[in-house]
Amino acid sequence: MSMPSRRRLLRTGAAVAVVVGVLGWRSAGERRRRLAGDVLRPPGALPEPAFLASCVRCGLCVDACPFDTLKLAGVEGPAQPGTPYFIARRVPCEMCRDVPCVRVCPTGALSPGLRIADARMGVARLAHEERCFSFTGAAYCEACYRACPLRGRAIRMAMGPTRRGGRFTPTVDADVCTGCGKCEQACAAADAAITVTALPGRQG
Repeated sequence: MSMPSRRRLLRTGAAVAVVVGVLGWRSAGERRRRLAGDVLRPPGALPEPAFLASCVRCGLCVDACPFDTLKLAGVEGPAQPGTPYFIARRVPCEMCRDVPCVRVCPTGALSPGLRIADARMGVARLAHEERCFSFTGAAYCEACYRACPLRGRAIRMAMGPTRRGGRFTPTVDADVCTGCGKCEQACAAADAAITVTALPGRQG
C-alpha cells in the first residue's frame, strides 16, 4: 500500500471511529446554523437537515474531487465544521460525468446513482443587473452563457431592450440549472453580476 493511500486510510478510519461514537448527535448550535446562500453543497447532496444527519465528515468527497472544488469547512468556516462545500465564484463544480464525489460517499448523504445533469446544487440568476455589461449596454458579453455546460437550456441570452439601456439579458431556467456555478465564475464583471445561491429547500 502506498504512503498516500495508507495516510488516507488512517485518516478516514479515525474520522469514522470518532463519528461512530457520536453518530446521531448534533449540537443545538449546529442545528440552528444556516448555510450561507453563496455556499453550495456537492452534487447530489440531500436537503440540508438530512444531509447533516447523514454526512459523517469523512472528507472522501473532497479527496475524490479532481478539480479542488470541494472544501471541508473549518470551525470558523462558512458551513458546519467538517462538512463539504464550495463557493462558485472561486472554483465551480466542473460537472464530472462520473460524479466521483458521489461515488465515494459511504452514507448516502450524496444521492447514489445521481446523473450530473439532474443535480440541483443551487440556481443561478442575474442578481446584479447594474454589473452586467450586456444588460447595461456597456458591451456585448456572453461569458456566462458560453461557460454553461447546458447553454441554450439552463441559460440563454434573451434579446430585447433592457431597463438599463442594454439589448441582451442573461436568462436562467431554474428548472434546468444545476447550480454548478460556472456562469458565476466566468462573469467578466469585477464582482459577479450573475450569482448562484443555494435552493431554499437546501437551507438548514
